[in-house]
Parts: sequence; structure tokens; C-alpha cells
Amino acid sequence: MSRTQARDWRAEKRRILEHCKRVVVKVGSAVLTSDAGLDLRVVNRLADQIAVLHDRGFEVTIVTSGAVAAGRRAISCRHECALALTLPDRQAVAAIGQSRLMREYDEAFHRYDKTTAQILLTRSDFQDRARFLNARNTLRTLLTWRVIPVINENDTVAVAELKFGDNDTLASMVLSLVEADLFVNLTSAKGVFTENPEKNPAAKPLPVIENIAEMDVEAMCDGKTAAGTGGMYSKLLAARRAAQLAVPTLIVSGRTPFALEKAFDGEDIGTWVLPAEHAVSRRKFWMAYHAKPCGQVWIDQGAATALRERGKSLLAIGITRVECDFPEGGLVRVLDFQGQTVGVGLSNYSSKDLQAIMGLKSDDIARVLGPGLYPEAIHRDNMLLDPAL
Repeated sequence: MSRTQARDWRAEKRRILEHCKRVVVKVGSAVLTSDAGLDLRVVNRLADQIAVLHDRGFEVTIVTSGAVAAGRRAISCRHECALALTLPDRQAVAAIGQSRLMREYDEAFHRYDKTTAQILLTRSDFQDRARFLNARNTLRTLLTWRVIPVINENDTVAVAELKFGDNDTLASMVLSLVEADLFVNLTSAKGVFTENPEKNPAAKPLPVIENIAEMDVEAMCDGKTAAGTGGMYSKLLAARRAAQLAVPTLIVSGRTPFALEKAFDGEDIGTWVLPAEHAVSRRKFWMAYHAKPCGQVWIDQGAATALRERGKSLLAIGITRVECDFPEGGLVRVLDFQGQTVGVGLSNYSSKDLQAIMGLKSDDIARVLGPGLYPEAIHRDNMLLDPAL
């Protein structure tokens, strides 16, 4: 990178930090917890910094972890189940901890005369379009009222197929929900490194990631943090999703004193992830990430080229294999002949019908399934290329 380029991204970063309005701040378990459970000093220091940003006019939404840690701290001295790892045990501990976690946030922000609101979400709240829009309207109202929403996954009721897996994924969905201008991901590391610094002390920090879509995230990240369910891998996937919305990401240590204030005051800390030049539509973003793909469709080289380079729809003639059982309208992953993900999209056909027509020209579909059906297996308007899955 040339010095001119370095000045450019830093100047753009300063401009965004000075003029953005709506910020999502995600804080994970590795930041919020210690060996004893929820670290109340961290909660209070976080509230100190967010209150400062709030006083400057920013609208801040917090996506937080820590309910399980707070519950474990409350009950571990009396019940061995606090240390269990089964889903019912974790859900029970989360039920105990969620109210305590929210109480700590509420009391910490009350010192600055700030009002907070608790919102618990599961993936089903994003799958149902009406519930998604209702959540968006509620959050808009809260932000208009200068309330600080505190969002967490509803671990008490979420089952495996309705879980986000980690709060980095949840936070990336919240970006679209609140139409954020900036994503700040507070982590236990001091930003992104060229390699895992725990395994290679010589790994170098990356002050900027210019094109995260071209980064080999899996090669860089090979582990999860001890306290959380994410790790740098999930943070970079979340940053990729943010970039698709044309939202920049700042990945910075939540343990660094006054990290948020330093960043917003122009200090060069953490890793700045540039957004894509052109945002995907919010409808496509919702379509691609509202649910987990329920099947896979393999395509040949010609179809992959048509999708990637010419913006075409997927036709049945280019499909070579269909995996899993899915209905018409199901979200499916599209894989090329090498097994690389090309995109995700809504299938116009069920898996059974796709198996019957794969390899056929569009004009031949009526001969197999009857007249009046779609010429495309997946229309380009219902497909997101290069998703961060």
C-alpha cells in the first residue's frame, strides 16, 4: 500500500467517525467475563465510553454477550449444573443471568442519566418478515427517543436451528435492522493480525483491511476464544457482511482503556475494515442471511461463470447435483464444480423437482413438470453472490 493510499483510508476513517450517526457496538464474552464470571468493571467502563459517544449525538445500539457468564456467577456456588454444557443447562443458566446482565447495564447507564431497553432475539425473528419489520420499527422508535437498546440472543428459548451460533452473526443482522452507519466489534485481541498471535508471536497487526471479500479468512483464523462461541473468524465474517451493506467495521480491543473514545478521537487503534464500494440491497441481505441454507445445488463451470461474471440467473441446464430435501422457495447454497460457494438464493423449485429437471434446457422443463413454470432455477434477483457463510 502506498502512502497516498494510507492517507486516503485514514482520512476516510476520520470522516466516517466524525459524521456517522448510527453505531452498533458488539461486545463479546471474552471482553465481558473473567474466571469469576461477568466482570462488572468492564460493564461500567463500557457504559462510561458509550455515554460519552451518546452525549456527542451518536445513536448507539449494543449487542452483548454475557448472560450465561452472569448466570454461572450467580449460581455456581450452589449448583453444579452451572458448569454443565448441555443445552437445557445453558438455557437455564442464561435465564438466570439475563436479568442480572441487564440490571448491570441499566445501573451503569443510569449514572449518566441514560435509559436502556432490553431486546432478546432469535433467528426466527429475522425469518418472519413481519416480525423483522416490527423489530425494526421498535428499534427506530427507541433510537428516536434517545434510548440505548441492549440486544442479546434469546438463549433461553432458542433451539439449535434457530440460533445465530454467535453474537457476531447476530450483530451483523442488527446492522441491517437499525440501518447502521458503523459497526464496532469489541474483542479480546488488539485488532486483526496476519496470523493467530497466540500461536505465532511474530504475527503482525493489520491497521486496515481494504478488501475483505478477497481475504482468505479461514487461513488466518484457526481457533475460538476460550470464553465465547466466536473468535476472530466469526468477527471477520461479520465484517464481511457489514462490508456488503457498505458499512465499515472497526475491530478493536474492548480491554484497552478508553478504546472507543480513543478511536472516535482519531487515534489509530485496532483494525479498520473498509466497506464495499457498492452495497447489496437490504432485501438481498435479509434474504441471504435470515435463515441457514436448507440445501445445496452444485453447478458446472459454465453456470458458475455466468453467475459470477455476467450476472445471470441460474438455469436448470447448469445444475449437476442437488443435495438435501428442501421446498419450493427454500434458501439454498450454490456450489461450483470445485465445491466453492458461488452464492445463496431462493429456489423456484423443490429439491425433488430440481433433481427431475437438472441438466435440461428451460424449454424442456414443461415436458417434465408441466407448463407455466419458471424458466430459472434461481432468479438473479433472489440470489446473493459471495455470501459470508
